[in-house]
Amino acid sequence: MAARRKRPFDPTIFLATVNGGRTIVKYRRNQVVFAQGDAAAAVYYVEDGSVKVTVVSDQGKEAVVAIHGKGDFFGEACLTGQPRRLATATAMTDGVIMKLDKAMIAQVLHDEPKFSDMFMSYLLTRTVRVEADLVDQLFNSSEKRLARVLLLMANFAKEGRPETVITKMSQETLAEMIGTTRSRVNVFMNKFRKLGFVEYNGEMKVHSSLLNIVLHD
Repeated sequence: MAARRKRPFDPTIFLATVNGGRTIVKYRRNQVVFAQGDAAAAVYYVEDGSVKVTVVSDQGKEAVVAIHGKGDFFGEACLTGQPRRLATATAMTDGVIMKLDKAMIAQVLHDEPKFSDMFMSYLLTRTVRVEADLVDQLFNSSEKRLARVLLLMANFAKEGRPETVITKMSQETLAEMIGTTRSRVNVFMNKFRKLGFVEYNGEMKVHSSLLNIVLHD
C-alpha cells in the first residue's frame, strides 16, 4: 500500500490550530500576557486584537516600546536565550493570542522552510520599522512622530488597503510612544481633527491626508 503523501505545510493553518506546544488564549482588555521579569519560554502570535509592550525603569517610569496587532509575533527574544522578559505585554483590546512553546517553535523553524521564511520576513520588516522609529525620535518633531504612529497603526505602511479605523488608545499611551506629554498630544490631536486628518467619536479614523504632516518640511 502506497504511503500517504504528506500534506504541504501551511503556516496559516499552523497558526490557527491548537496542537502540541500551541495554545490559544482569549484576553480581555488590559489583561497582562506576560510581565517584566517573567520566565521567557514562549513566542506569541496575535490572531485578533492588539497588544502593547512596555518597560518600567528602576525609577518607576514607564515607556511604550511597541504596539502589536493582528498577524504580529512578539516575545521571540526567548529564542535567543533570553531567560527573563525585559518588558511587559498587555492586551489593549479584547483579543485572541496563540502561545507557541519555545521548543516547539524552534523545531518548526528548523523543519519547515515556509514558516521559517515567513517568520524571518516578519522579523526583518520589524527591524526596519525599529530603525525608522529611532530616526523618527532623533530628527522629527513630536507632531510628526504622532502623525507617523497614527498612520502606522492604520496600516498605511503595509501592502493592501489601509485600515483607517484604529484601536482606541489613550492620549497618555500615545504620549509615551512618541516621547512627549499628554497635553502636547491633545493639542496635536485637536489640530489633526480640525484639519480633517482624523475623526474620533468612540472610535478613531485616520485619513490619508494625515501624510501631509509627515511629508511637510
